[in-house]
Amino acid sequence: MIPFPYCKLEIFIPSSHLEPLRRALQDVDAGHIGHYDSCLSYSPVTSCWRPLAGTNPYLGAQGERSQEPELKVEVTCRTEQVDQTIEAIKAVHPYEEPVINVIPLSRTSF
Repeated sequence: MIPFPYCKLEIFIPSSHLEPLRRALQDVDAGHIGHYDSCLSYSPVTSCWRPLAGTNPYLGAQGERSQEPELKVEVTCRTEQVDQTIEAIKAVHPYEEPVINVIPLSRTSF
């Protein structure tokens, strides 16, 4: 048995890519809670980064600190599906190095 059967993913993404992300998550059944699917939440955040040499940033320029508005998207998925879910996210995410945090959940409401 998996010690944490569910996990929460935090995904930081430009608001322009929310709908493609929503569809990708639905396609892999992330956000399925009981008799509901496509469940997620999002909130505006401000993110900071500095692209280093050898990068090809979607936003910003090499060597310069960037600060941009983004969305923090939160979705729950089964731990056994997390790799498939991350691949689906990366397929629609515009960044070279998307920030995707996976947080194990010992329990959920379902």
